[in-house]
Amino acid sequence: MIHGLFDTTIQTLDKALELRSRKLQVISSNIANAETPGYAPMRMDFEKSMQEAVSGSESGQARTHQNHMPTAAGKAISDFQASFYRDYDRSGIGDRNKVSIEQEMVDLSENQIRYEATIQMLNKKFSMLKLIIQERT
Repeated sequence: MIHGLFDTTIQTLDKALELRSRKLQVISSNIANAETPGYAPMRMDFEKSMQEAVSGSESGQARTHQNHMPTAAGKAISDFQASFYRDYDRSGIGDRNKVSIEQEMVDLSENQIRYEATIQMLNKKFSMLKLIIQERT
């Protein structure tokens, strides 16, 4: 994890990669348990987790330095954890397993595309830093 070494953009992208990796683990676990009777798939609300990590408007705290990124409750972006919950089958029909392989595959594909996009953004940021360093030497 990247803490104080780089700017907030890199820290935010690092956190996004961490959360995308965690979401992949959740999706993989759901797929592995698709035939387990009574299994309630785990869900991770990625957008909510990232919003909590980078928002600071509800925290009531003022920014004390222009380079500080406001975060909820004054925590660093790296301190935030993902929001997980179980999606229970309440229909009472069948084996009470609510895993939909089709939906999990859609979620898996979307997560992979967004993970790769985040990697590309991080690579661009590092390329810009490399260019700046080369110009100053």
